Amino acid sequence: MAQPIELQPQAITVQELAAINSRQVPERYIREGVGDLDASFPVLDVPTIDLQLLASSSSTSGDEFDKLRSALSSYGCIQAINHGITSAFLDKLREVARQFFALPSEEKKKYSREIGSIEGYGNDMILSEHQILDWTDRLYLILRPEDKQTLKFWPENPESFGGILNDYSTKLHVILEVLLKAMARSLNLEENQFLQQYGDQATMQARFNFYPICPRPDQVLGVKPHADGSVITMLLQDKEVEGLQVLKDDQWFNVPIIPQALLINIGDQAEIMSNGIFKSPVHRVVTNSERERITLAVFCIPHPDQEIQPVEKLINETHPRLYKKVKDYVSLYFQYYQQGRRPMEAALI
Repeated sequence: MAQPIELQPQAITVQELAAINSRQVPERYIREGVGDLDASFPVLDVPTIDLQLLASSSSTSGDEFDKLRSALSSYGCIQAINHGITSAFLDKLREVARQFFALPSEEKKKYSREIGSIEGYGNDMILSEHQILDWTDRLYLILRPEDKQTLKFWPENPESFGGILNDYSTKLHVILEVLLKAMARSLNLEENQFLQQYGDQATMQARFNFYPICPRPDQVLGVKPHADGSVITMLLQDKEVEGLQVLKDDQWFNVPIIPQALLINIGDQAEIMSNGIFKSPVHRVVTNSERERITLAVFCIPHPDQEIQPVEKLINETHPRLYKKVKDYVSLYFQYYQQGRRPMEAALI
């Protein structure tokens, strides 16, 4: 598939749009089928998983592996607790994100992304004149490996931003290893099966999301429906304002907030590795007419040259191979994503 050509990016951020006109939304953001937000969506009972139990070899951890397998097969996501990161540290992270998005526009625009690239501050890529835009501004940064960080995009204000974010990526790397080993063990595989495919050249990419107040939450989405192109995504939710929804059994469910938990979901590449046993959930973000919302998603992505395919031991007569071998899945992902299509279509046999 040819590399997409980005059209001229938006000259104005969503935050600026919301400040200029608090009652109307430009046509390019309006979409059909968002749903009546006055009608209450059911709450998704996302399983809570104790990562300390997954990391231990105690006799009680067996039940937690069963819970993990069941959660990732049915929901594709978990609320991870006892993950080793203090609530105070998570609050610091939320605070530096809030401080960055509260800066004057000209200060934030020092970190604007360049045309054709995702890294930096601003809107997502616009690949078509007909593309319906999402009601969000974001700051996208590569965290790991550290030598791939593009520091010109890293905010110098607040001063503590870089140090806190690097600390966070180190902590998440430990969690990722525990989780990938536990996922393999939950399927009765050797514990390094998924970790080996993930590879030692993988990247960790952060996306800080700012969702301004939106006057038409019935017509506008913060993020369009999609599944992630990662192996694993770890989300630090806003502490108070909900907005994430997951599609299950053809119905949208609200994902509740557990302030001290990390919401972790499977990405498409883990669904491929597990030969479809683990499900990469389709999700979206709804907007809010009363409160802004800030979240931080971290995507764990294999190196573009790393081959991803179903683990051989998960292929048999009852469960035939579902997916081809893929490389550089994320490039494919972004092209499909902006067209509102699932790149998994290209990976299916």
